Amino acid sequence: MQKIFHQPQGGNEMPRFAGRGTMMRLPFVENPEGLDAAFIGVPLDIGTSQRAGTRYGPRHIRNESVMIRPFNMATGAAPFESLSVADIGDVAINTYNLLKSVDIIEAHYTRLCAHPLVPLTLGGDHTITLPILRALVKKHGPVGLIHVDAHTDTNDEMFGEKIAHGTTFRRAVEEGLLDLKRVVQIGQRAQGYTAEDFRWGVKQGFRLVQAEACWHKSLAPLMAEVRQQMGAGPVYLTFDIDGLDPIWAPGTGTPEVGGLTSIQGLEIVRGCRGLNLIGGDLVEVSPPYDLSGNTSQLAANLLYEMLCVLPGVKYY
Repeated sequence: MQKIFHQPQGGNEMPRFAGRGTMMRLPFVENPEGLDAAFIGVPLDIGTSQRAGTRYGPRHIRNESVMIRPFNMATGAAPFESLSVADIGDVAINTYNLLKSVDIIEAHYTRLCAHPLVPLTLGGDHTITLPILRALVKKHGPVGLIHVDAHTDTNDEMFGEKIAHGTTFRRAVEEGLLDLKRVVQIGQRAQGYTAEDFRWGVKQGFRLVQAEACWHKSLAPLMAEVRQQMGAGPVYLTFDIDGLDPIWAPGTGTPEVGGLTSIQGLEIVRGCRGLNLIGGDLVEVSPPYDLSGNTSQLAANLLYEMLCVLPGVKYY
């Protein structure tokens, strides 16, 4: 089968306010055969604990992706020249039942694992990362994790529930999904219920880089250390938009002051170049709280940057 290098629809072919309603106005493809990477939406918000609305995240991220052009002027990456990429639509979650939705997401990504593609997911609340990891680990074994977030998401339960957007990485540890020596959490901050709230993951072996350790500095040196820690093994990148300060990303369910800058967000993703990335997601965009569209636009750009650091991308 001859590989097809799909191209985003250009702004001189069709006005950017018209045309395809896909990520970067790429072709929509139902059959993932032959793809090297795919954008997938998971419109879920029934795992949230504060402000809802992330069910609209994938649609608005796609809407705000229309200005992204194929060539990365900062890094020289030309992903569409060497990778076959398309938008394969949304996972049909059960909007009334979180646990059923988790099973649906896992089954969907398990089917995708039959293909040699890297999934890049538009969330959706952070619950979605658990079933995605469950599926990917069947193929790759326990993975290294780079987790950008204002919160550690290592609660044992929330309102008596074991699965929600704040329990994702405790369940991932308990289920053996993570290589605990290769887990880095970046951007955590604000308050907790006890003095030990951030320490559970550290006790498991996580490296925790709180937001205060990132203030007023470039994160390029940190990412050099992260690359060394991750080594050649499989790595998953999960980016909660609330890892960034609300001035950059107000449209999210649980905003926290004192967060990372948009520049630091770019440095983190660009710093993943050279890693064996087997997937990534951008979660917790809540468009009802994103009146300017800036949060969705930033999310779209971060997902594009994830595409640009995948193995096999051509650079100029």
